Amino acid sequence: MSEHHTRAELFRSLHTPGSPLVLVNAWDAASARVVAASGVRAVATTSAGVAWSLGAPDGDILGRDAAVDLVRRITVSVSLPVTADIESGYGETPAEVGVTTRAVLDAGAVGVNIEDSHRTDGPPLRDVPDQCARIGAARGAADAAGLPLFVNARIDTFLSGAGGIDETVARAAAYLAAGADGIFVPGVVDPVTIRALVQAVPAPLNVLAGPGAPAVGELARLGVARVSLGSSIAQAAYAVARRAADEALGTGTYGALADALDYGTLNALMR
Repeated sequence: MSEHHTRAELFRSLHTPGSPLVLVNAWDAASARVVAASGVRAVATTSAGVAWSLGAPDGDILGRDAAVDLVRRITVSVSLPVTADIESGYGETPAEVGVTTRAVLDAGAVGVNIEDSHRTDGPPLRDVPDQCARIGAARGAADAAGLPLFVNARIDTFLSGAGGIDETVARAAAYLAAGADGIFVPGVVDPVTIRALVQAVPAPLNVLAGPGAPAVGELARLGVARVSLGSSIAQAAYAVARRAADEALGTGTYGALADALDYGTLNALMR
């Protein structure tokens, strides 16, 4: 069995309702090694953090080549399964999503997130048949390559205000039929809503967590199978840089840097 197959099988097995996979999303090789050293069981990228680190805004602006290169840098830097956030696929057509998926697989990732947000002018969410075709193209690319892939279909109904539980569940059913393996519903922190989604979606449910969200233990009790911290880690890291700059240029002090990882520890993680 290839290393890819081994990592892919491990990654799939980690999606257990009631004992969720916790993903502390990374945006470069260094952040991936830092979170890996904390004991996480897999590494996930954050598309926003990746884009920002490369000087681009989030939202399908970063090109495919730059995104895939970053994924490759992360996969070779850690020994854990890596799942890549590929936004809506870095392509306007399903065929282009397939090209992106194959490239990400070749870069060493064993999972992808594909969102149904529509980043161009028009409705906030893609039509269901269009998104199903995009998910199907991702699945087809993996099958054609003979490589296992966990396709996590992100549904942005709650983030965009374009639907509630019923619309989310309907989209989940369609996306699963199209080839998705898991369902990601960011923007939901209400326990009652999360429980309803867990009960209605016949696949591992992924939620986005952070300040204001239920703790991991509570999400586990609700039956969640995957918890992502998303771009919040990158945002917090950049906030430290901003506070340090404001402080150094203001009071001339350095308190914002007091809790930094020491040089030796961080440097050792890069060896």
